[in-house]
Amino acid sequence: MTIELEKVEIRPLRESDFEDIVEIDTRAAGRSRHDYIGRKFEHAIQSAGQLGTSYVATYEDQVLGFIMGEVYLGEFGIPADTATIDTIGVHPDFGGNGLARMLMNEFINHCKVAGVKRIHTLVEWTDEPLLRFFDHIGFTPAKVLSLELKL
Repeated sequence: MTIELEKVEIRPLRESDFEDIVEIDTRAAGRSRHDYIGRKFEHAIQSAGQLGTSYVATYEDQVLGFIMGEVYLGEFGIPADTATIDTIGVHPDFGGNGLARMLMNEFINHCKVAGVKRIHTLVEWTDEPLLRFFDHIGFTPAKVLSLELKL
């Protein structure tokens, strides 16, 4: 479905956005991640007054996409000039309209104002559309290797 981008509003996350975000994430991921999104959402709402970096894209008062991230303040050995993107999603009926790019631009601009020098995120190796999206934005592989031990 096509939308008029000039009528899209990018605004900070609100508590009332939770169910819309869960629905978008479920449709995009193909499975419910209600608890995961709930934890990320709650953290985003709690930190909104500090260095909130979580936004929704709305069109005619309907939430069509979201981005949740965080600016680090030098915790856990992570430099204070670092931010992360926890999750980003666009309702599948509205994909390809530039909403994810708009959300990412808002996130990046906020990070620049906060003095952030680098943004990190994790993407599944097999998620080619998301890898292409981040590549198009300018992300490159980090010099960190994620390791796991299956038990």
